[in-house]
Parts: sequence; C-alpha cells; structure tokens
Amino acid sequence: MSGAGRTTAADALEDLGWYVVDNLPAALLPRLAHLGASTGGAVERIAAVVDVRSLSFTSDLRGSLDELRAELGVQPSVIFLEAADDVLVRRFESSRRPHPLQGNGRILDGITEERRLLAPVRELADLLIDTSALNVHQLATKVVENVDGGATAPLRATVMTFGYKYGLPVDADLVVDCRFLPNPHWVPDLRPLTGQDEPVSSYVLDQPGASEFLDRYTDVLRIVADGYRREGKRYVLLAVGCTGGKHRSVAMAEELSARLLAGGVDVTLVHRDLGRE
Repeated sequence: MSGAGRTTAADALEDLGWYVVDNLPAALLPRLAHLGASTGGAVERIAAVVDVRSLSFTSDLRGSLDELRAELGVQPSVIFLEAADDVLVRRFESSRRPHPLQGNGRILDGITEERRLLAPVRELADLLIDTSALNVHQLATKVVENVDGGATAPLRATVMTFGYKYGLPVDADLVVDCRFLPNPHWVPDLRPLTGQDEPVSSYVLDQPGASEFLDRYTDVLRIVADGYRREGKRYVLLAVGCTGGKHRSVAMAEELSARLLAGGVDVTLVHRDLGRE
C-alpha cells in the first residue's frame, strides 16, 4: 500500500546487499531475473518494488511469479505492506502529498481504490506486515528479521582526520579532540614528518594518557556501534582532530581505525588536511 513503508523496506534490503529495483512492472520480473543470472554471481539477490503504479502496465503478477518458478527455477517471496486507513491518511497528510489514486477525491478514496486493486496481490503474499504501529526503524528490523533471519548489515565508518584551524567536518557524527597530547610540531626532528611515520606515531602513542584514551574510547565506540545497528543506522563519520591535522590526529586515527576493523566495522580512513600545510 502507498504510505505503508515500501521505501523503508527497500532501503533495509539494499543495506543488506540486495539489488533493489523500484516501481518495476510485474511483467519485467522474469527479465530482471535473467539479467541477474547473467552477471556471473555479481548480483545474487534482487528485490523489486511492485506497487499500484507499476501494476498499471499489467496486473498479472501471478503469471510472472509462475514463470520465475517454472522456467527459471527462481523461488520468489512476496512481502505485502499495509496499514490501517487512518494511519495511511495521517502519513499522507503529514507528507503533504496526494495519494496516487485519489484524483479529485479524498485521500481515503484513493486508499479504498488501492486496496481493491491490490487485493489479488495481497493474496499472493508469503508475508504480510502491518506497519500501523511501526516506526521506520522497527519496520526495517522486521523486514531484515524475516528476510535474512536477523542478519545485520555491516556498519560502515569513515574515520576522517582534520585540523581545527581549517574547521570541523560539517557532517561529523562523532568528534575526537587529540589536542590534549603534546604536539610533535615542536620537536624539530618530527616536525616535517606526519602521523603516518613511525617516529611520530610512537611519540604520540607513547604519551601519558594516549593508550588509556584509545582503550576507553574504543569501548565507547563499541557501545555506540551496537546502538547504531539496533537503530538501523548504517554509516557513521568519526572526525579525529588536532591543530593542523598532520601529527596527533593522524597517528590516533590510524590506531582507532585498526581497532574498529578488528571489531568488524567496515572502515574507510581519510586524512582531510594532511599535506595542506
């Protein structure tokens, strides 16, 4: 049903690595399966959003599903999302968008007509999900639990170093300030080097408080990462800063990234201001 959470469900599957196609006419499902098979395993799992818009091309969803089973050996699963009329009305009113079938009538008129048109599709469903009492995070979790047996999409993290004198990254979720550590800039032999060089890294990590901070902050990140996964958040930007983004932040970020990788987090390390001086 329009407004029942199709986009949320599709996003949840995409986060799990499914190839998602929105608004696909039912007649094209077999062709989509053929294309997936031709990728040599690059596309193993496909999810197609078939709604009242795509059914305007053909209402023969059952025929396409039968073709997938009989001719291609594919075993499709149909998930049908619905919600109570009053809930759908509130969702459309809050989005300030008309129902695709209301025409010159009321939102409720469009919902009633959509229920009639989608009744045959509902009968084909392997799984019915009523989203009336679910928020977007709860719906995503329910879809994942039913489709992938509770598997969780990997948390992706970007660890970005920066220099405070150049400004904080505007999209940072978490910020670490490394200016509590002595600055290698004031050590003549270390000044031309960066936090990627072993002498600087050793100097920074051997400072009082550095190891303790890394240990405790890694524990904090573990708690935060588990919470993000439960809440359906799949991406986080951790900004690690020092004065110029050259020494302390780089050394600490390299170590934090290694620890996150060891904890099962998919990490991308970016040194934003390195070489800027």
